Amino acid sequence: MFWPHWRGVRCKRILTLAAAGWLLATALLPGTPMRAAPAETTDYRRLQELYDHIAFLTGLTWQSVAAIDRYETMLSRTHPKTRPLSERTTVGIYISPERWAGYLNPDQSDQNPSSIRVFGGIGLDGSGDGLADRENDIDLLYTVTHLVRIGGSAGDDFAIGLWDYYQNTRAVQRILQFEKIYSAFNKLDLSQHVFPLPLGSVYAYRSTWGNSRGWGGARIHEGTDIFARHGVPVRSTTYGIVEVKGWNPFGGWRVGIRDLDNLYHYYAHLSGFEKNLKVGSIVKPGQTIGWVGNSGYGKPGTSGKFPPHLHYGVYRDRGLVEWAFDPYPMLRRWERAEHRSLRAHKE
Repeated sequence: MFWPHWRGVRCKRILTLAAAGWLLATALLPGTPMRAAPAETTDYRRLQELYDHIAFLTGLTWQSVAAIDRYETMLSRTHPKTRPLSERTTVGIYISPERWAGYLNPDQSDQNPSSIRVFGGIGLDGSGDGLADRENDIDLLYTVTHLVRIGGSAGDDFAIGLWDYYQNTRAVQRILQFEKIYSAFNKLDLSQHVFPLPLGSVYAYRSTWGNSRGWGGARIHEGTDIFARHGVPVRSTTYGIVEVKGWNPFGGWRVGIRDLDNLYHYYAHLSGFEKNLKVGSIVKPGQTIGWVGNSGYGKPGTSGKFPPHLHYGVYRDRGLVEWAFDPYPMLRRWERAEHRSLRAHKE
């Protein structure tokens, strides 16, 4: 059995890990053709087992492993044509055949760890079955995390390892953010969302996506305006991390929150911020982050140029750039779901 990265480890332990890896691989690999990205219905229990296993092999935390897979998953969902995933995998990691087997390797489907290494490929055997299988969840995750882990896992070592692998500052930032979110709540299922204003408050909104804006030059409205009384609490719609807080000439006092779907949630025209909120704070759905106001359209502190309302926008990170999309359908969906949840709770 070939384990080049486990020199000095007792044979008995290797066989135990190999057996555990084989059993986990058997449980996780259903075996069908190709898919664009991981299914929306997530089996968190199976993923947790996988992340725990890879964490044991590499010495990274399961949160770090989950953060890497989450980032890769978001890239694969955003770029399905250039990052086609196998139906055999439940993770979002994509490694091209050339990079896996080696660019000069005449056999681009090579699964032999020894020949892959000879040709400069990065594919590794993490399951202990003697194969470096590009369609095996364990091998895929082990390959990436092993390369990230080479420099160590203490202090800044993880960030440095991420940079060495991705060569992309944005990738490093996103994965570290995801790791922090997972660590704060210590669970994988962080998919809950709520409406940004309390449902018991008085508010009104409709789709305002694409409407023309007058102040600051010709531009379109990239979001949904929710009109409410001055001072109504504004809530985080999602689990996430505060990425931006402060003044923006257009949005006034605003907060930007990044979630685990790599979406940037933009809350603008606030009258103020929750006192403990700062850049880097971890938030959860329903947590107050500020209050409805009418700030903006001028220098810091400008307010009163329009009726009080919350401007809510959402931007998707495509890896190099971010683009806005209409949040109105999501707002309606979250509002209905929260109403149903409240009714069910009363019953």
